[in-house]
Amino acid sequence: MSYAQTTTANAAPNAALGAAQSVDADQLYKKITWRLIPFLCFCYLAAYLDRINIGFAKLQMMGDLQFSEAAYGLGAGLFFVGYILFEVPSNLVLTKVGARLWIARIMITWGLLSAATMLVTTPTQFYIVRFLLGAAEAGFLPGVLYYLTLWFPTYRRGRIMALFVIGLPLSSVIGGPLSGWIMSHFDNVQGLRGWQWLFLLEALPSVLLGFLTFVALPNSYKDAKWLSGDEKARLAADLHGDDADAKHAGHSFKEGLLNLKVWMLGGIDFAILLTAYAIGFWLPTFIRKTGVIDPFHIGLLTMIPNIVAVVGILLIGASSDRMRERRWHIIIPFLAASAAMATSTFFADNLVATVALFTVASVGVLGPLPAYFSLPATFLKGTAAATGFAMAISLASIAGLVSNSLIGIVIDLTGSSSAALWFFSGCLLLGALLVYALPPKVVNR
Repeated sequence: MSYAQTTTANAAPNAALGAAQSVDADQLYKKITWRLIPFLCFCYLAAYLDRINIGFAKLQMMGDLQFSEAAYGLGAGLFFVGYILFEVPSNLVLTKVGARLWIARIMITWGLLSAATMLVTTPTQFYIVRFLLGAAEAGFLPGVLYYLTLWFPTYRRGRIMALFVIGLPLSSVIGGPLSGWIMSHFDNVQGLRGWQWLFLLEALPSVLLGFLTFVALPNSYKDAKWLSGDEKARLAADLHGDDADAKHAGHSFKEGLLNLKVWMLGGIDFAILLTAYAIGFWLPTFIRKTGVIDPFHIGLLTMIPNIVAVVGILLIGASSDRMRERRWHIIIPFLAASAAMATSTFFADNLVATVALFTVASVGVLGPLPAYFSLPATFLKGTAAATGFAMAISLASIAGLVSNSLIGIVIDLTGSSSAALWFFSGCLLLGALLVYALPPKVVNR
């Protein structure tokens, strides 16, 4: 090759690198954020709404179907059996077929199964449809978390995770009053009870968003027609540099499945979900026990903890990124939530105290989610990251079965939920210890 040819060959990649470096990173990630995060947030909102609207349906369906508290708790919890069994396989399929197809499949099937809950008449039917709903939804959350690692480097994920996970409390902010209104205004319309309309109407957004996923969601930045070549080159360089910083990150299926830190993350998320599901599934019941009867008013009151939790998620996520610190952004809120859960047992008949204490608990377990969801990708990449996300969430999802079943059984046996809430408080303390045990040099990036 001549000198001129060599010079020309070297000039092309150098020019491409220079063009990529000229792309403003903040503007690039803002563009990606606006393209992806609002849509994914709405998807998460719809998913969680279909998962927890059983808490409002309970206010009517328990009497209509003559279910015991234990039967309701078991049925609500069986969702998580299907979820746990199919979480890891689902995420591995996503890495093979792409996010667009698999997330769309998840959303459409879970929407249809959620609507089918309106048809149950026996505990066995209730158990079956809840198990299938969990199997259908399995892989959505870890799939999205893995998907976001393909777009954002580690040091930007706290804010991004915060913007995504606000779909969780927003589902209660919107879903609480909406569920109460549907049950009040559609009761006995066309011969259907309010709880049946609730399952039908709230399933529609999930199915619609599932079909929109085919249009709105590229499999990766390489497929994004709305990114220029220079923008893709800048993104590739940033992600490559981020991977280089994680020198000891695992990449294999085995490293994601058997990594001790992944199992520790599962234990931490177990503590989060115990409290989150206790609030999501049972707060309407706790509020009714203080003397509030109207479902719509109960729905309005359940908004308060979740509105405050949205603010907590955004503030803690931004602070965690700015300080590049993850552990104490989880530990301190956990301690506050633990104290609130324990204290709530002394004020079960007081409406103001109940709402206030569960507000503190909501912020304490939901606020740290951006910092928590940023942890797996600090020491896992590729297939290991997909496996690790799913494995940690699978282990944590056992909390859904424990939380719902335990509260139902305790109420049936003692007439009070106090023992279960004290147990949840203790689990948050153990979760804080697990966070403290994580190596700061690994996770604080």
